[in-house]
Amino acid sequence: MPDKDKIELTHSLESDQLDWLSEIIQEYDLPDESKAIRILLDYAIEDADKDAIFSPDNMRCRRC
Repeated sequence: MPDKDKIELTHSLESDQLDWLSEIIQEYDLPDESKAIRILLDYAIEDADKDAIFSPDNMRCRRC
């Protein structure tokens, strides 16, 4: 499948977030972190309630 309209992007993640992504990649046999993040974003765009995701009640920092 061609890359269509993919744009290179650099993200900063906490080490435990990357650890979790690595576990998901192995568990679901995904090619890389980029694919895992695209799956998460597609789910959030199409199926999730953005108000639930981004409401102040749900915005939390596990490291604060």
